Amino acid sequence: MRKSFLMNDRIYLRAVEPEDMDIMYEMENDPSLWDISNFTVPYSRYVLRQYIEGSQCDIFADKQLRLMILRKSDHCVLGTIDITDFAPLHSRGEVGIAIHKDYRQQGYATDALRLLCEYAFDFLSLSQLYSHVATDNEVCIKLFTSCGFVQCGLLKNWLQVENTYKDAIIFQCLNPTKQ
Repeated sequence: MRKSFLMNDRIYLRAVEPEDMDIMYEMENDPSLWDISNFTVPYSRYVLRQYIEGSQCDIFADKQLRLMILRKSDHCVLGTIDITDFAPLHSRGEVGIAIHKDYRQQGYATDALRLLCEYAFDFLSLSQLYSHVATDNEVCIKLFTSCGFVQCGLLKNWLQVENTYKDAIIFQCLNPTKQ
């Protein structure tokens, strides 16, 4: 029997805690991450505190799930991974991932995405996960394809970044037990 869906030999995923406020504030207010999200304004500590306090950490109640990515060796917060736009009727959700700039290109995003997929498919029994990725974001394209996501569509002019529009690839990963 598997001990935990949310842990491997390098990292673990856990619910958001009040002590995550500072790292969340830093990451949510990093303009370099805004083009991959739908956020248009900075987050205040007040809004983040309300989010943390109001979250039930239940994807079925909140219609989303945010997990913190931590390194096992020292419990350092490396980033966040989310399932948003959860649709219980269709058993699907959109994946978003953000790794703090100090920890990128070290394989942590791959570890986290694989753990999230295992949890979503084997424990939550979701039928599919998907993501929108800018066509010029080679790092994210490599991440999702390496974790079993396949390109299933292209959205023209989907993302507005600095007064220009970028196309976005739709990536999808189907639960292998529900095909």
